[in-house]
Amino acid sequence: MTTIDDLLADAAIPVSDARNFDVGAALRRLAADAAALDPTPGVERATQAGHRLSMVCRWILNEPDAAAHVDKIAEGPDQSPMTEDQMDVDGALVYACLLHLTGHPESAQFWWQLAAGASSRAAAYCLHLDHLRLGELREARHWYHQLTHSMADTAPPDAAFLEGLEVFARYARTSGTGASAPTGRLEKEVDRLASRGESSGIVSRPDEQLVAQLHEFTSRR
Repeated sequence: MTTIDDLLADAAIPVSDARNFDVGAALRRLAADAAALDPTPGVERATQAGHRLSMVCRWILNEPDAAAHVDKIAEGPDQSPMTEDQMDVDGALVYACLLHLTGHPESAQFWWQLAAGASSRAAAYCLHLDHLRLGELREARHWYHQLTHSMADTAPPDAAFLEGLEVFARYARTSGTGASAPTGRLEKEVDRLASRGESSGIVSRPDEQLVAQLHEFTSRR
């Protein structure tokens, strides 16, 4: 049976040989591409999606049971692998949101995809916003379809709900929200885990030390 640890091991991100990379030429190509496009609509859409995603992630991370769910996917003292059947879907969702907010976007995508593959509509919505903020419209449309159509085990949100969510996210961005951003201590715990996953490029499973810090974070609300 495939384990989450196996998936992490296979998630290595290929890196090109820096010796063959012409930095000057690459910058000139980027400048030419930027000059050839009208950036306003795409940039505005991406910026709004990024703000909405950060707001949604903060809401999810600040839920009272967030740490308890992450604890279910954390490594134990025996370091035993976790199978897909044993994965807590909400734990993967919360962990992905934490990774996004602490500057590990590729790892956030990986854990969101695990959760979305287990029928988490919230994870699909996060992936939709994530690809929108990156300007990846085809992928964004795919995850929006997953959100609204493809997860047959639960009723999909209707258009009015999604519009209301986005209106509220815009309001919270301009007026403030009680959902706190991750603390410096949480960021340090994520960075510590990230340093262990250098070979794959994906931040590994959370451990009990990170979960303890997350419990402290959520208990202060």
